[in-house]
Amino acid sequence: MGMPPNSIPRPTSSMPAAVYVLGLSVFALGTSEFMLSGLLQPIARDMDVSIPRAGLLVSAFAIGMVVGAPVLAAATLRLPRRTTLVALLAVFGLGQVAGALSPSYGVLFASRVVSALACAGFWAVGAAVAVSLVPADARARAMAVMVGGLSVANIVGVPAGALLGQHAGWRAAFWAVAALSVLGLAGVLALVPTTARAGGPDAPRLRDELAIYRDRQVWLALIATALNAAAVFSLFSYLAPLLTETAGLRESWVPTVLALFGVGALIGTAIGGRIADAHLFGTMYGGIAASAAVMTLLALTAHLAVAAVALALLLGVAAFVTAPALNARMFNVANAAPTLAGATTTSAFNIGNTVGPWLGGLVIAAGWGYPAVAGLGALLAVLALGTTAIASRLHHGTSRVVAGGAGASAESGTAGLVRRG
Repeated sequence: MGMPPNSIPRPTSSMPAAVYVLGLSVFALGTSEFMLSGLLQPIARDMDVSIPRAGLLVSAFAIGMVVGAPVLAAATLRLPRRTTLVALLAVFGLGQVAGALSPSYGVLFASRVVSALACAGFWAVGAAVAVSLVPADARARAMAVMVGGLSVANIVGVPAGALLGQHAGWRAAFWAVAALSVLGLAGVLALVPTTARAGGPDAPRLRDELAIYRDRQVWLALIATALNAAAVFSLFSYLAPLLTETAGLRESWVPTVLALFGVGALIGTAIGGRIADAHLFGTMYGGIAASAAVMTLLALTAHLAVAAVALALLLGVAAFVTAPALNARMFNVANAAPTLAGATTTSAFNIGNTVGPWLGGLVIAAGWGYPAVAGLGALLAVLALGTTAIASRLHHGTSRVVAGGAGASAESGTAGLVRRG
């Protein structure tokens, strides 16, 4: 649905180059989303605002992602997807330029909201394009490439942004992301297939796509995704003070440990992409359970520096093993509405990214300490595991909305994938 039949080639073995271009674009998006963690102090000094007020720039991006994904997915539903990707990347790049040139905090805040909206829309549409370029039994691998772009952003992009901020000013980091956006834009223009706007009976209708929200499996997938993200980011947001104040590490160690988390995330994404297509629910069970176990151990051993460092690496692996599976699961149960499926997954992840740190802050404000935040993360992961178990138990073949929707042309491949999970 949303693309004329046979308008996009579907290779059966190697991953199309267009999918890697989408991953490169996600690298730029992810770098922009997370680099502010290393730029808050210089931004606060330059804009003459407090650190907490500068931190609102992070919240603005996350909220923009939550709202922007479904809104832009719906608004661009009838547009050619390649054209939509190009437009969204262009707006995102201009948002980075506006941020680099911001004369005031208000302008910078507005640029972050605009960038987040474009980022959310690109994620939603880009995910739909990525899964449309591959057979049903390679969806998780395609999503692993896109999620891998986010993992590399945490390993390379975020530390590089912090380094640029230290030596060339925080604005230089925004210019660098703008340049990456131009590179991604050129790649999309060169390698993502052109698709005509669907018309007549093939034209996508918002009412038909919204029908996916009548399916309880869609809601279970959304809740599991949000809980898993909340579990991880409730702890990750406060990992730096946990390392310095509880584990006793010097602040100079923090970037290294954060990079180790990113390395773990890349490893986990690669593993999840390889196994999730054949063992969808098994991957979700294993990854979420491993995350709960790692955070429980961290809650008990956070005062030991060696344990804290090792467990940060393992948390990256465990948390991101599930990412390709969670993405693929949503596309399976909402196959009739691929654009809104991508938007829903994007919103779910960012709901978790917003709620998790908020809950972690409540734990800290209550005086329970940073190890208790790891315990909170473990509890949220257990809830995600329970939601996944309910979805697995209720699952019988393909989703009723998928089976009756316009995307039923892929029903047989999707059904086979999900039953193997």
